[in-house]
Amino acid sequence: MQERLSVPAACALVDRLESVHSLAREEYAALLAARSDELAAYLFAKARADAEGRFGKKIYIRGLIEFSNHCKNDCYYCGIRRSNRAVSRYRLDKEQILSCAALGWELGFRTFVLQGGEDPYFTSRRMADIVRALKAAHPDCAVTLSMGELSREDYRLLRQAGADRYLLRHETADPVHYAKLHPPRQTLESRLACLAALKELGYQTGAGFMVGSPYQTLDHLAGDLCFLQDFRPQMVGIGPYLPHHQTPFAGQPAGSMELTLFLIGLCRLMLPGVLLPATTALGTIHPEGREKGILAGANVVMPNLSPPDRRDSYALYDNKLNTGAESAEKLAELKARLARIGYTVAIDRGDYTGS
Repeated sequence: MQERLSVPAACALVDRLESVHSLAREEYAALLAARSDELAAYLFAKARADAEGRFGKKIYIRGLIEFSNHCKNDCYYCGIRRSNRAVSRYRLDKEQILSCAALGWELGFRTFVLQGGEDPYFTSRRMADIVRALKAAHPDCAVTLSMGELSREDYRLLRQAGADRYLLRHETADPVHYAKLHPPRQTLESRLACLAALKELGYQTGAGFMVGSPYQTLDHLAGDLCFLQDFRPQMVGIGPYLPHHQTPFAGQPAGSMELTLFLIGLCRLMLPGVLLPATTALGTIHPEGREKGILAGANVVMPNLSPPDRRDSYALYDNKLNTGAESAEKLAELKARLARIGYTVAIDRGDYTGS
């Protein structure tokens, strides 16, 4: 068994990551195993300084529009999985989506994230029509899509329609672990092929993973960091795993906020220019989770623009926040909370500017 790194040795690895933006897998694993309050404080100070050097004290806001909770997939961890018959299913139509975006524009949002399950109703042509209409209404906005695995041709059509970014978490870089989280028809090979296609087509591409998902080890997490290091996405979503009571993993424990924050800090030093959200899951697991994420190196938050009467139905996990500072209506509250830790909301698209 490898000896646990001393704090000075671990801090030296953090320094090297800050300098050259890469480590070996065994070094990431050693850092994760050596995590302590002292090491975390050292890492977060470095990550904050890096983020502030590139973005100032600005936090980018993305208006989240959850347009459908129908999903053809049956991921074992997800509350809107196909087999969950207790979900109240819904779809927003084009006019409802545009109405959500219009409200967001008035509030100051310049990026809209259209997120849904893998819903066959929303074909690439139907979504392309929505993207074109959204761009026509708000020419200066950025449109991010998050609707799962599609064909390369579908991704091409959506890119041509004006979609700027695409979020597709890789979930885990280990194929055996991936198979423990998904039914056999879903494979890591397919997920990675989609991510590669998105980058090739010119999307600002987002990957990421859950921290503390069932069967996950520190070595898996080290592998996830190595995948991100090699793939170099423009966006990374890292949030704690949170269980849903109507899934096969209902009895599993939630992921660790502290470990999630540590991984956010490592990711900031590895990919200095990355767009890195403080996720709603962080805010769900701790009342100040988003603020803690920002102080660990995150620079994006995604308030919810979805119709209030639909938000409870888009429940990927239990007790998801949707009415407080994570909601578009409470943007003033979010601004006040950010101001208390010394940050301001940026009213612009917040594009990736390179590493």
